Amino acid sequence: MVKTGNEAIAWIHSRLPFGSRPGLDRVNALLDLVDHPEDKVPTIHIAGTNGKGSTVSYLREMLQEAGITVGTYTSPYIESFNERIAIDGRHISDEDLVKLVNKYQPLVAQLDATNEVKGITEFETLTAMALDYFLEKEVDVAIIEVGLGGLLDSTNVVKPLLCGITTIGMDHTEILGNTLEEIARQKAGIIKPGIPVVTGNIPTNAMNVIRQTATENKAALYQYETDYQVVYKRPADEWGEVFDFFNDRGKLTNLKTSLIGRHQPENAGVAIQLFECYCRIKGIPVAEKAIRNGLQKTHWPARMERLSKEPLILLDGAHNPHAMRRLVETMKKEFKDYNISILFSALSTKNVDEMLALLLEIPNARIYVTTFDYPKAIELDDKFENAADKRVTIVSLWQFGLGEVLEKMTDEDLLLVTGSLYFVSDVRALLLEMGGEAHAD
Repeated sequence: MVKTGNEAIAWIHSRLPFGSRPGLDRVNALLDLVDHPEDKVPTIHIAGTNGKGSTVSYLREMLQEAGITVGTYTSPYIESFNERIAIDGRHISDEDLVKLVNKYQPLVAQLDATNEVKGITEFETLTAMALDYFLEKEVDVAIIEVGLGGLLDSTNVVKPLLCGITTIGMDHTEILGNTLEEIARQKAGIIKPGIPVVTGNIPTNAMNVIRQTATENKAALYQYETDYQVVYKRPADEWGEVFDFFNDRGKLTNLKTSLIGRHQPENAGVAIQLFECYCRIKGIPVAEKAIRNGLQKTHWPARMERLSKEPLILLDGAHNPHAMRRLVETMKKEFKDYNISILFSALSTKNVDEMLALLLEIPNARIYVTTFDYPKAIELDDKFENAADKRVTIVSLWQFGLGEVLEKMTDEDLLLVTGSLYFVSDVRALLLEMGGEAHAD
């Protein structure tokens, strides 16, 4: 029996050594023991290489604005473990987490005693717990974010009302495949017979795979630039982006996101189309006010988050080349008047050389490559300095590198912290401790 939130989290983490193992046998065996909550909770299932988190956040805020109680299951966490399971943006309490762990500990032990399904992973256990929690709390709908891929991800046990696929890019190739088509096949694995699916800005070859899967499943497909359109207009006056949205219902003009980046209107577009589809399914009116207010209220830590205005400090967990490309576009277009210092670290499983090459495309940037306390964090070696130009510096302790940059900053300077979300989360915590101004907008 566990008694505290910390003990509950420690037990959940004790399943980490079993790693990430694609397949649904273990999670289904666990769900068998709790009478299949996934069959009883209305869900919206979201997959994609990048953009899942902000799409989930936009959609949650819009649904809440429409008076709907919304559960969210997301990963990884930025501020606290409890944020991975939330209702209406309120993280699961330690008390509820303790109750769940005490319920699931003996069930997992029971499965560990069998040869067929022993070794259930942390993510599989947490997925079952989240679905159980949402059922108990009687949410109107739960938005479930895929952990990895789609087809064999443990969240693919849900019976959704709607699916969304945000983007397709090269990531987790060792598990999902070495081409966009192979990766798209895994992401498209969340498509269910007769269940509508909304897709974001996806390359043609990957989109062909998704379209074929939707056709085979007789699933209505709402495709970016075909069934709905997003027209980027300009950066918002204070912070965020302004865009127009069109679909068969008509046009919404001068919508404003609270998150910055040219790709944010695309993520918001997926969320708006999902919101409208949900309203149609439920027979409730599509309130324009819910869309506008939801977009502006969305806050997503460590995704182009402005932690401080003076000096300007931005955090963005661009943890793979696909995300980094979008970040670099944003920095070149919207922050070209600043002297930019970039504190960067990543996991060794990612294409770090490509990410660094992309950062070097920012003409007014100096890059500090560092490492951090995490099992798969990059090791620092000469290749980072030798392979790049003189704008790259190796920093063995990121805390010292951060302190050095902050000490020299003026109003003309900008600090960008980017790379692994685990790294950005660590830096964020220290900056807030030092008096950073979260939610500065």
